[in-house]
Amino acid sequence: MSIAHIALGSNSPFQGLEPAELLNAAKIALAHAGRVRASSSTYATEPVGFADQPAFLNAVIALETSIAPHPLLETLLTIERNYGRDRSSTPRNGPRTLDLDLLLYDQLILETTDLVLPHPRLAERRFVLAPLAEISPTLLHPVLGATIQQLLAQLPATGENGPKAVRRVS
Repeated sequence: MSIAHIALGSNSPFQGLEPAELLNAAKIALAHAGRVRASSSTYATEPVGFADQPAFLNAVIALETSIAPHPLLETLLTIERNYGRDRSSTPRNGPRTLDLDLLLYDQLILETTDLVLPHPRLAERRFVLAPLAEISPTLLHPVLGATIQQLLAQLPATGENGPKAVRRVS
């Protein structure tokens, strides 16, 4: 069994489900791909890169799974599509019903055309590092050699990636 860390995000409703409900539905769907070993709190996050949109809700789970990385990615994309996400028709960093990103898969380092592990922007994003540090603070980034808590501490103290832009809500 492997441990996959998966980021969840949402800022747009889908078929009567609000973003918080979409995150919960995604966690239930992900439990069919393995066993959820840890689930972070939910964080409200100011948009990054595309500011003219609602705030996001974000969380991270640790999933114990026997599914290999590429099939797991396909599972994530299928769950996104089931909840209204069409990656081909939405702007990059724009509003979305559901966003599932495979952040880490054990200590695997992988670079293919459709999957890069660890996630290439993991160390730059407070909205990912804050919930990840909540559930796995001492986890080592396999490329950078720093813990998740250390990476979080290295982020800027102000701006769209500062501590005020990401706050725990539940």
